[in-house]
Amino acid sequence: MKWLKSLIVAGTLQALAVVSGHAGPNLDQIKHAGVIKIGTEGTYAPFTYHDTSGALVGFDVEIAKAIADKLGVQAEFLEGKWDGLIAGLDANRYDAVINEVGITDARKAKYDFSDPYIASKAVLIVRGDNTDIKSFADLKGKKSAQSLTSNFGKLAETNGAELVGTDGFDQSIQLLLTGRADATINDSLSFLDFKKHKPDANVKIAAQEENADYSGVIVRKGDPELVAAINKALADIKADGTYKKIADTYFGQDVSK
Repeated sequence: MKWLKSLIVAGTLQALAVVSGHAGPNLDQIKHAGVIKIGTEGTYAPFTYHDTSGALVGFDVEIAKAIADKLGVQAEFLEGKWDGLIAGLDANRYDAVINEVGITDARKAKYDFSDPYIASKAVLIVRGDNTDIKSFADLKGKKSAQSLTSNFGKLAETNGAELVGTDGFDQSIQLLLTGRADATINDSLSFLDFKKHKPDANVKIAAQEENADYSGVIVRKGDPELVAAINKALADIKADGTYKKIADTYFGQDVSK
C-alpha cells in the first residue's frame, strides 16, 4: 500500500501548491509586470489627497511610491471610497491598500499586514498659555471640545470633563482658540498636520497617551514573500532617510512610533 500512501501525499502536495498559487499576489508577478497596484482613497488629507494641480499626493502616497521604488517597480494608484477599499483586495483590484489602515485583530484574521509605518496617539491639546491642565486627570471640571460619539470624547468624559460637542478636529480647535473650551483630546497626527500648516497657532500638547494605534500596508492573506519584501522596503527607507524626509514634509517630525 506504499504506492497508495505516496499517491495521497503527492496529491496533497499538488493541492497545496494550487491553493498557495491562488492565495495572493505573487511578488514575482508584480516585479514581472513592473507595477504594484495600490488602493487608496485620494480624499483623506494629509495622507492621500489631490493638490491644487490635481495630482495625487500625501504621506501615504509618498510612502507607497518609496516602497515601490525599493521593490524596483512603479506604484499604480487605484482610488476608491473607504467603505469598499479593503474589499477591493478580495476582488483582486489591487495588490495592497495603503490608506492609514489600522492594524486590528479583526482585520488580521482575514488579511496580512506589513510592519507598522505610522503611529497615532491620543493627545490632550490646550492653549499655549494654559498652565492649569498638564495631564488627562486635570480635565476634571473643565470643558473639552469633542465629537460626542468618538473614543476621544469618551476619554475626556472618563477624566471628568464637561463635553462641548463639535463636528470634528477643526471645530474643536476653533472652540479652544476662542476660549469656549479649555481643551480637546484628539489625534496626534491631526494636531501635527494642523501645526505644520499653522505653526503660530496658540495651541500645544499638554499630555499624550503612551499606547499608540498603528497602521500598516494591508494585503491578501497567504503572500509572505510580498509582506517580507514590503517590510524590507520600509526598513530601507527608514535607514536611508527617505522616511524621515517624507514625515518631515507632512508632519514636521518622525511619526513611526
